[in-house]
Amino acid sequence: MIPCVHDRGSKTIGLIAYLYGPGRDEVHTDPHLVAAWDPLAPDPGRHPDVTYADLQQLLDQPVDALSPSRRPDQHVWHLSVRAAPEDPHLTDEQWADIARRMVAATGIAPTGDEAACRWAAVRHADDHIHIIATLVREDGRQARIRQDGRRSQTEARKIETDYGLRRLNTGDGTAAKRPTSAERHKAARERRPQTPREELRETVRHAAAGTVDETEFFDRLTAAGLLVHQRTAPSGDLLGYKVALPDDRNHDGEPVFYAGSTLAPDLSLPKIRKRWTTSAPEAPGDAAVDVSAGPRWPGPAGARRRASTAMWQALLVIDHGTDEQVAARITGAGEVLDALAATSAAPTRHELRRAASVFERATRSHTQAAHRHDRALRRAARDLVRSGPALGGGEDGATTAMVIDMAFFLVTAAVHWHARKNHAQQAAAARQSAEHLRNAYRAAARHPMAVLHQRGQHLPQPRLLRQAAHLRTAVPELAEQILAEPGWPALAATLADAEAAGHQPATLLAEATRRRELDTADSVSDVLVWRLRRIADLPADPEQMPVTGTTPAPSRALPGRRTGARPNRSRRR
Repeated sequence: MIPCVHDRGSKTIGLIAYLYGPGRDEVHTDPHLVAAWDPLAPDPGRHPDVTYADLQQLLDQPVDALSPSRRPDQHVWHLSVRAAPEDPHLTDEQWADIARRMVAATGIAPTGDEAACRWAAVRHADDHIHIIATLVREDGRQARIRQDGRRSQTEARKIETDYGLRRLNTGDGTAAKRPTSAERHKAARERRPQTPREELRETVRHAAAGTVDETEFFDRLTAAGLLVHQRTAPSGDLLGYKVALPDDRNHDGEPVFYAGSTLAPDLSLPKIRKRWTTSAPEAPGDAAVDVSAGPRWPGPAGARRRASTAMWQALLVIDHGTDEQVAARITGAGEVLDALAATSAAPTRHELRRAASVFERATRSHTQAAHRHDRALRRAARDLVRSGPALGGGEDGATTAMVIDMAFFLVTAAVHWHARKNHAQQAAAARQSAEHLRNAYRAAARHPMAVLHQRGQHLPQPRLLRQAAHLRTAVPELAEQILAEPGWPALAATLADAEAAGHQPATLLAEATRRRELDTADSVSDVLVWRLRRIADLPADPEQMPVTGTTPAPSRALPGRRTGARPNRSRRR
C-alpha cells in the first residue's frame, strides 16, 4: 500500500472538483465518499442535489471562522492511498477504515479528538482513495502534522499486515521524487515510454558518470540533446542547473525545466561536485585500474576489462571496509552501470538500462559515501564512456559478458550490505538490478560460451582429466558441483588456454574463487570462465585463441600477437 502526501493547496473547491470530476483522460469512475469527519457529510457523487460547493463550505468552516490575518495560506491537505496491483479488491467499508487510520496516524484527526480537522475520503477508482482535509481544527488551532509522510508510511505497513496485502518497504527519505499524476497522464497522452522527469533523470545520471569537472558534465548534457540552463550568482559563480527535453513544452509552448535536485537528491550540482573535489590521496588498489593500459586490449573491450578489474577490487574490500567506504563503492558501481548502459550494444541495451535505473535507488542511503574510495570505479566509468559504444560481437561482446558477470556479483554484495544495515528499499532495488544484469549476461554470453563449450568437448581425454585434477586440487569443496555443471567443458577449455599461455591453472582457480558470492551464480563454471580469462589476460572472445584440441581449425589471432601455432615445416615450397 502506497500513501503519498501531496503538496498543500489553497483552494478546497479545486481539489474537490478534480476528485469528483472525470479526471485526466476520464479515468475517474463512480466518485463517491467512503468516509468523512461527519457520517452525515454531503456526497456530491451519490446525491444529485449536493454540489461541490456544499462539501467545500463545510470543510472550510473552521478556516473561514478565523480572521483573514490568521488563516494559513496553504490550508488544503491532500493524501492519496493506493493498493498494489496484486492486492485483493477492497470494499468501501475497508477503504473507510483505512482512511480513518490514516487521518489518525498523520495527526489530521487523532482518535478521540473531537476538535480535530475536517476531512473527507473520496474513492473514484478500485485501487485507491484520496483524502482531503483542511488544516484548521474545530477549536481554531492549526493541525500539528509534522512528518505526516513518514507517519502515513508507518501506518501503511500496519495496514498491509492487518489486511494481508503486499508488504512494501518503508521509505527513508532518500528516494528520488516520483512523477506526479499530471506528468504520467501527459506522458500517456504523448505516447512517451517514460515521463520527462524519468527520462531526464536517466540522461543526467549517464552524463555525470565518470565526469571530472563542470565543463565535461555540461558538455555531455548538451551532447545528449538536452536544453541546459545554468544558474549563476551576481559574482558569476555557478550555483546550479536545470534541464529540459526539447519536445516537452507547457501550455505556453515553453520548455519544462527540472532542476537537478528535483530529479534526484544526488543530482544537484553541489552533490555532483563532491564527486570531483575530493583531495584525499587515492585509496589502496585505486592505481590498479590504468585507463591508459597498453594497446593489447584497445577500445571498448579494454575499457570493459579494466572496469571488471575495478569491480573485482571493490569486491575484495567490501566485506571489511567501513560503512563510508562501502557506500562509496556502491555509488561508484552505480556510475559504472550508468556508463555500461550508455555504451551498450543492442542485445544488452534494454536490460542494462533497467539495471542501472533500478540500482540508482541502491546508491542513496543515509550513510555518507567517502568519495575518495570510489575513484577506481569512477575512473572505470569514465574510461567506458570515453572508449565509446561496444559492438555486440567479437572481443567487445565477450568482454561485455565479462564485465556484466562481475557487476552482478558487486551488485549482489550491495544487496547483502544493505540488508545487514536494514536498508530495505536499497536492498530490494539492488536485488532487482541483479536480475536485470542476469538477463543481460545471458544475452551477451550466449555465443562466446557456446564456442568455449564446443572447444571443451573436443579436448583430448588426458588433457580434460588434467584440468579436472587442477580443479580438485584448487577448490575441492566445489569441484564435484562444477564437474557436473553443463558449463564444465567451457571452463576446461579456459583452463587449457591458461595452461597453454604459461599459467598454473590451480593457482588461477584459487585466486578466482576467493569470493563467497559463487553460491548466487546460476553456473559456477560460467563465473570462473570470465574470472580466469580476465586474471590470465586471455582473449574474452574464444575465437581469438589458438585451438587447444587435436582437431585443426583456423583461429583469429590478435593483431601483432603470436598465436603459439607452429609453422608446418614439412610443407613443400
